[in-house]
Amino acid sequence: MRPSLRLYNTLSKQKEDFKPIKPDHVTLYVCGPTVYDFAHVGNARPVVVFDLLVRLLRHDYKRVTYARNITDIDDKIIEAAQKSGQPISEITEKYTRIYEEDMTALNARMPDIRPKATEYIDQMIAMTSRLIDKGHAYEKDGHVLFSVPSMADYGALSGRKLEDMIAGARVDVASYKNDAADFILWKPSTDNQPGWDSPWGRGRPGWHLECSCMIEENFGKTIDIHGGGLDLIFPHHENEIAQSRCAHDGAPLANYWMHNGYLTVEGEKMSKSLGNFVTVHELLEEFPGKGEAIRMCLLSAHYRQPVDFSREGIRQAQRQLDRWYRLTKDVKGGGEVPESILDALRDDLNTPRAIAALNALAKKAVTDDAAKISLKAAANLFGLLEQDDWFRAAGDDNAISEEMIEKLIDERAEAKKNKKFARADEIRNILEKQNIFLLDGSDGTTWERK
Repeated sequence: MRPSLRLYNTLSKQKEDFKPIKPDHVTLYVCGPTVYDFAHVGNARPVVVFDLLVRLLRHDYKRVTYARNITDIDDKIIEAAQKSGQPISEITEKYTRIYEEDMTALNARMPDIRPKATEYIDQMIAMTSRLIDKGHAYEKDGHVLFSVPSMADYGALSGRKLEDMIAGARVDVASYKNDAADFILWKPSTDNQPGWDSPWGRGRPGWHLECSCMIEENFGKTIDIHGGGLDLIFPHHENEIAQSRCAHDGAPLANYWMHNGYLTVEGEKMSKSLGNFVTVHELLEEFPGKGEAIRMCLLSAHYRQPVDFSREGIRQAQRQLDRWYRLTKDVKGGGEVPESILDALRDDLNTPRAIAALNALAKKAVTDDAAKISLKAAANLFGLLEQDDWFRAAGDDNAISEEMIEKLIDERAEAKKNKKFARADEIRNILEKQNIFLLDGSDGTTWERK
């Protein structure tokens, strides 16, 4: 009997037992980046959260198919190309590569399917035509818009009522809209903007349309899980649901909707104006080879709650991982993940509870070889303890080796035991000159490289 996985469903506003459409095949789609600049650390949170979910699903199910899209046509991309003078394809290819390299450095595995918006233009034109034929969309002045009043229960995901949305709309409603709440499926392109031929003239798709078409093309009408950040619930995911359900005669787009919470930086909302805007690329340069520490920070809070991010948090995670790496340095793998950790993760990805169980396991592993094996297996499920060179200083081939550090620590312990405190202090100073700092605790001496 398969263990029970419970997930919070944003659509039903409650935790539900997870039951996939096909018993041995789970389908999952997560909204990916718009590639015109470096991804900020907030963009990395859904990547890490859903990577952990996929790892758990692959532990429990025979087959999992995971898709994450790339938006490579968007007004922000067009603007970036105009400012830089670079071709759009050059910008999108560059930032797609950097994004994927940065997310890989956080130990996020590549999705099985990585669809790009520009590869699905034909499908987007076809869905738009279908929506017009079914009376859910209309063309006006070269624009095609989804008619929100044509869908009786629009707003179910976000909990917004149509009259409230209209009341909150801008006073000046675009002349091509029949209703203030209607949203764009297709829009015209000028001569200096990218565009594709369509029944409504040369143009390009609206942002919301690509995900509906990618899901339909790769999975069919309905998938098991759709994920993304809390900021995507409205209007993006609400509009995805509207397009797909109306195109498919009411069939749901996804049976479970999952959304991760916001990220703050040292208690404040991340913003360029506040000077606390930080990209993943910058953090990986600042903490070379320590992507796992950044990953651990992002998983420290429950995924549905806000997470407060700081450089000190990365350093704390690094110290914790240093200890776990030392405890498991001789473990070759092959262990089973303890049920306490699996139970926590199967309870709507309760990472704080799972990390507490990992810490308890690490404490036990000081004197228990079986616990070391379990710690390694459990941490690997988390996407941690997967590096072979964790302690090597990045880019410094002359750095003191881990073997020599351990030898000096053992010598220092012996010196203290024999009350040769001058020699013990000398060893500490030798190591500090190599940027190795010792931490004496009840479990012995650990170290970290600054």
